[in-house]
Order: sequence, then structure tokens, then C-alpha cells
Amino acid sequence: MRRARFALLAIGLLLAGAPAHAQTYDPSYPVCMQIYGPVGYFDCRYTSLEQCRFLALGRSATCVANPYFAQKKPPRHSRRVN
Repeated sequence: MRRARFALLAIGLLLAGAPAHAQTYDPSYPVCMQIYGPVGYFDCRYTSLEQCRFLALGRSATCVANPYFAQKKPPRHSRRVN
């Protein structure tokens, strides 16, 4: 019984000790740079793939389209029938 309690305590401590990071995408920019490494993250502040790729040269990173980019839609024109 004592071993079971110790095992449950050890498993609980291991699970609680792992940090949880929320993935954040800035919906204001269409392109994100995914940086790889010990602490990988997304840097979403690029207006084009070319801009992102230029800044990613020589880094362990890749450029991807932002899945949460809020595209501005052009206003719809209503036709008036007389």
C-alpha cells in the first residue's frame, strides 16, 4: 500500500512539474515564423512570406501561414433596384 501511494505521488509530481505553454498566434499578421530549438515558439509579426524567409535565413526556423489571421473582407455593395 505504501508503494502505491509513493508511485501515485511521484507520477503526480512529474505531471505537475511539466510547464504548459499556450500557443499564441497574433491574428494581425498573415505569416508566422516557427522557431525550432529547446524552447520552440511561433513569432507572428510578418506581413509576407518573403519578409519572413529573409529573416529566417541561417536560423533553425520555417515560415508558415497564420491559421488565425483575420483577413479584412472588402465591403459588399448592395444593388438598389428601382
